[in-house]
Amino acid sequence: MLRVSKIKLCFPLLTRRFASFKARKKSVIEKAAVDGELRVFIVAGEVSGDNIGSRLMCSLKKLSPLPLRFHGVGGSMMCKQGLTSLFPMEDLAVMGLWELLPHLYKFLYFLRLQVKLKETIDAAAMFKPHVVVTVDSKGFSFRLLKLLRARYNQQHLENSPVHFHYVAPSFWAWKGGESRLGGLSEFVDHLFCILPNEERVCREHGVEATFVGHPLLEDSSVRTCKPQESKLEGLSKYSLPSDSTVISVLPGSRLQEVERMLPIFSKAMKLLQDPFPNLLTLIHVASNCQVDHYIGKSLHRWPVPAILVPSGSNQLKYDAFGVSQAALCTSGTVAVELQLARLPSLVAYRAHFLTELFIRYKAKIPCISLPNILLDSPIIPEALFRACNPSNLALILERLLLDEEMREKQIVAAEKLARLLHPLESGMSSKLVHYSDLDSHRYTPSNLAASTILSYAKR
Repeated sequence: MLRVSKIKLCFPLLTRRFASFKARKKSVIEKAAVDGELRVFIVAGEVSGDNIGSRLMCSLKKLSPLPLRFHGVGGSMMCKQGLTSLFPMEDLAVMGLWELLPHLYKFLYFLRLQVKLKETIDAAAMFKPHVVVTVDSKGFSFRLLKLLRARYNQQHLENSPVHFHYVAPSFWAWKGGESRLGGLSEFVDHLFCILPNEERVCREHGVEATFVGHPLLEDSSVRTCKPQESKLEGLSKYSLPSDSTVISVLPGSRLQEVERMLPIFSKAMKLLQDPFPNLLTLIHVASNCQVDHYIGKSLHRWPVPAILVPSGSNQLKYDAFGVSQAALCTSGTVAVELQLARLPSLVAYRAHFLTELFIRYKAKIPCISLPNILLDSPIIPEALFRACNPSNLALILERLLLDEEMREKQIVAAEKLARLLHPLESGMSSKLVHYSDLDSHRYTPSNLAASTILSYAKR
């Protein structure tokens, strides 16, 4: 049996925070020590979740004193960390419910989802994990955790796995969102929050939670990337003429959104040809084979010179950001990424008109991009719904390229955003100040999440 003193040495980040739990219950790692290994069942359904999941797996491998075995569902990045995915992660990706309403596909999708859900539950039961971790994709994740917990209860399991969910649901964005948090505690033992204030609200509604910081803080390239840094060297890497006007284009990570947004972006680029005759675009391709195929097929209709920036290399991505004067992106996590990279950006979003009506009715915040929400100011211009049309996008991008004051506002705001997303620099620092050996180069959101998992003792 693993001694508690050894665990304290392995996990200095959370020793004091969970000392009271250990006095009453055994931690995850102590229970796993009986089997001589730690079994983690982990599920992610989207590209961003694959990224978070892979980093968490890497941190668990670094911090765990026991050998680890992983099983579940994930993408290429999680597979590199040792996961053999039950089925392609893309099988779980879907846009809003309304996107499928006019078609028979709605029924077929939910039928397929039920099959995948049963397959995942059966695989988890066979694997006998000590820990189950779901990453984002709350529609599938919460159904999975709920049904797994029901199965444990039916079987009267005394040592059922501990359930963690990484990325709290966006309760702050929707009317009545906070009121739905209370039910989570029935099937989620602990939430990992990536935004400030989420932990406090979750705990107030009976859900154990830890603010670990935003996953993008892990990328050392984000912290070192400066606007226009080594631009000439970057241009030469991409073989770009020195007088080029370069725009990074990020149409999304899911096939449905790329199919909707890329044609609009294409027409906007065509309108920008007159004011910027040397316009060149760097199109960032998400780690999704369907998206990769669609963009490749669409490239012959793209109106200006374009270079595809493949996923998989953060250095390549941030080199592309470094040589760009502006970015046009579909709303999502990428808005934070671009802000932290100090690249002036425009956020765009279109959906099925029924989805848009639903969002207008249910949303309680005026902005859609996370930097604007956190900073409580429309620092990043947004073109949403019917305003997301080629002429409007071209007009805003032209201003963004030429208006130095507008550009500088975004760059300056990035410093404040970075502090808000870091638990040691936002209002959460008082919770962690007693960890004398926690310094900036050792802290990462994944390390904090992994330490929480390994030290966790279920109440």
